Amino acid sequence: MGRLFGTDGVRGLANKDITAELALELGAAAARVLTAKGELLGPRPRAVVGRDTRASGEFLAGAVAAGLASAGVDVVMLNVLPTPALAYLVTELEADLGVMVSASHNPMPDNGIKFFARGGLKLDDAVEDAIQATLGDDWERPTGADVGRIRTDGQAAAVRYVRHLTDSVGTTPDHRPLEGLRIALDCANGAASEVGPEALRAAGADVVVMNASPDGRNINEKCGSTHPEQLQAVVVASEADFGVAFDGDADRCVAVDHTGAIVDGDQILGILATALKEEGRLPGDTLVVTVMSNLGLILAMRRRGITTVQTAVGDRYVLEEMRAKGFSLGGEQSGHIILADHATTGDGVLAALHLAARVKASGKRLGDLAGEIERLPQTLVNVRGVDKSRAGTDEGVQTAVADATARLGDTGRVLLRQSGTEPLVRVMVEAPVQDEADKVAEDLAAVVRERLAL
Repeated sequence: MGRLFGTDGVRGLANKDITAELALELGAAAARVLTAKGELLGPRPRAVVGRDTRASGEFLAGAVAAGLASAGVDVVMLNVLPTPALAYLVTELEADLGVMVSASHNPMPDNGIKFFARGGLKLDDAVEDAIQATLGDDWERPTGADVGRIRTDGQAAAVRYVRHLTDSVGTTPDHRPLEGLRIALDCANGAASEVGPEALRAAGADVVVMNASPDGRNINEKCGSTHPEQLQAVVVASEADFGVAFDGDADRCVAVDHTGAIVDGDQILGILATALKEEGRLPGDTLVVTVMSNLGLILAMRRRGITTVQTAVGDRYVLEEMRAKGFSLGGEQSGHIILADHATTGDGVLAALHLAARVKASGKRLGDLAGEIERLPQTLVNVRGVDKSRAGTDEGVQTAVADATARLGDTGRVLLRQSGTEPLVRVMVEAPVQDEADKVAEDLAAVVRERLAL
């Protein structure tokens, strides 16, 4: 078996790759590994389990909970909540472990399982590997009163999370910081369908809500952060100041200005970094991003006296760098925005609130703020139907990458990597003009298809 965990937990086709049996075994294995490492404390450790709105999440969350309880862990079922809500509630509810059942932005048939340690942090790679290595082992099972118990929290956890979000922008009964803003919100028929609109309204915004009627099958379906076309139209039609689209578990977001133009994660990061620096609240005057961030963001930050540090792709690696160096802001072009003063992972609703607060405080349009963060023309090609495991070792592919890099010189950039969450290879090219970025990316993608074909 290859490595089970990707950059964001275990993910695959629900009931085929991600089965009830696997979910149960992962729950039990995680409890045993973390107990052995001293991460689960006391005679009765406790875990919280949440899920997004996929139909498969109902049985998978139940299976994870059963596995945990079988290993002597008490479980609080939080039901449907965003991933960052679960991460926050691990600490707020003094839990030893959190488990989120979600495939984030993936299509509805997929699902996934990701773990959070005490403090709301994702598990280290080494701990994930230990959990995988433990699957299938014989173990001494607790019996009688030593087995775990399972209970449901109801809506209390959601209320705590919304209060945490609104407090982060200074909301009080006498101060509603988003008063006067009209914001269109695409909830992707996902986990933020209730808490997203509730948080922005509580902070004073007039919220135009769309795709907030999950039925178990429509999560991410032609909506949300990966399909913002509906939001673009609604923002213009409703004369909103701007719009925000979440993905299925609301750990990321993208924005749309009043003209319908996309404002991506890089631009959101640039806007927030600039605001924090002006307020003296950006430690080290540093922003943490990944290698996928646009070169234009790095240049724009340099002009503002802000240093950018780049990590591997994945918000977990961004957070590791932030925690190691004491930085407060980081994220990804895809819309994972980590505001470390308030969260331990990417949080789309939190980012939307702080972006809105910056728009209101600045007195500027979102498009004007985003326009200050220039973007170099960039092309991203997702190459499917290939053996992604050979992307970094195939000689022909590596030669093609070197040739493309030499072709662009100092005027652009080439990045090729295997996806950590999907069965594909990503080819990203930046160049001075869009036509050149498109041509170089397609040429390189053609080599990948030929050399790595299954």
